[in-house]
Order: sequence, then C-alpha cells, then structure tokens
Amino acid sequence: MPSSPADKTTDPADLRRSYSLAGLRRRDLPSDPLELFQRWFNEALNADMLEPNAMVLSCCAGDQPSSRTVLLKAFDARGLVFFTNTRSRKAREIAANARVSLLFPWYALERQLSIEGTATPISAADAFAYFRSRPRGSQIGAWVSQQSRVISSRALLEAQWQAMQERFRQGDIPLPPAWGGYRVEPTRFEFWQGRPNRLHDRFCYRRAPESDQPTEWNLERLAP
Repeated sequence: MPSSPADKTTDPADLRRSYSLAGLRRRDLPSDPLELFQRWFNEALNADMLEPNAMVLSCCAGDQPSSRTVLLKAFDARGLVFFTNTRSRKAREIAANARVSLLFPWYALERQLSIEGTATPISAADAFAYFRSRPRGSQIGAWVSQQSRVISSRALLEAQWQAMQERFRQGDIPLPPAWGGYRVEPTRFEFWQGRPNRLHDRFCYRRAPESDQPTEWNLERLAP
C-alpha cells in the first residue's frame, strides 16, 4: 500500500534531539536521594505528562531478565510501593530473586531516574486498604485476570467479567487471594538529566555500606 504524504518513514538512526531543559550541580543536591526524588516527582506531576507515576520494573530470576511497566502508588523513607497479582510472572520472579530495578522515564523533562533495591511483600492489611480505594471496576478486574497466564480469547475475559459483576453485584468486594503489593527498599538511585552534546548529568546515590543508618548515602557524579 503506497504511503501518504503524512506517513513518516524516517530511519531511527536519523532521529536527533539536543537536551537543554535543565542541569544538575552537585552543590545543589540534597544528602538524601528521597528528597530529590520528591522534587522530581512533583515536577513530573506538574508537567501534566501521561502517567507520571509509571515506572519500568525489571526482574531476573534466572538467565532471562524481564521488564514491564507498573504504577507507583506510595513512597516514603521505607521505599516505593506498587500492586499486582501475586501469581504473575513478576511476582514469581521476585520470589526467586528479590533484587529488582525501577526506571522512571520522564522523557518530557529530559530525565530518567533508575532505582535499585530489594522488593518485599507488604502486609495484607495495607494491600486491602489500597484495594478498597480503587474504582469498583478495577476491583472486579483484579478478580477476573489470572495475570500472565495463557488464555484462549478476549471473549473468555469478558464472560468472566460479567460473571464477577453478578457475583459482586451488591456489597463490598473482598480482596482477591492472589493480589497484593510490594515495597522496593532502595539501595541505589541514579538521577539522569539530559544535556547538550550528550554530556548528560548523572549522579548516583549508594547506600553507605559502612553505616547501619538507612538514611546515609554516598553521592558520586558519573560520566555520561
């Protein structure tokens, strides 16, 4: 089929963009990376970008790493929290190897933030408290989907949706037995800010190994 004048067939190798929105200077960085994370997250919210709390979760339980996007739903000094089906591929991989990485791709701000740490399940009570705050349709959806399992068709999902709607037609919807949350306790933050000529600013916070205080971090600038 011939292409229209509006079609773009540019070679990806020809795509170029110079980053110049902002920069990072060591003297301006706080000692606690969570403070800088809060600042960047607020700026992502204020930039009105799509899903500013979207983060790429990467796991590796064997020879093959895997990645997917999840949504950040809470964070504090203890770590960053997301929710999922606890029988999904990601949950099985975390059970085998709790070391994970997170990536916030804030392209509109010419930024990315990567975080490494250990994922542990949150309590059922905390999971239920968040589950109750979800829209009713999302609550029903958590009962319908056996996440990561092979299914025969979309029609099967829709039939199960109708069945669950009828099952939970009245009253509160209980927490599904295979649904919960994970908290990633960070051991490393890397803040990346795009700069002209590909001389980007990269700063890495690593938890101080000689300290038993979770709030003590070593800060280093990395070459771009």
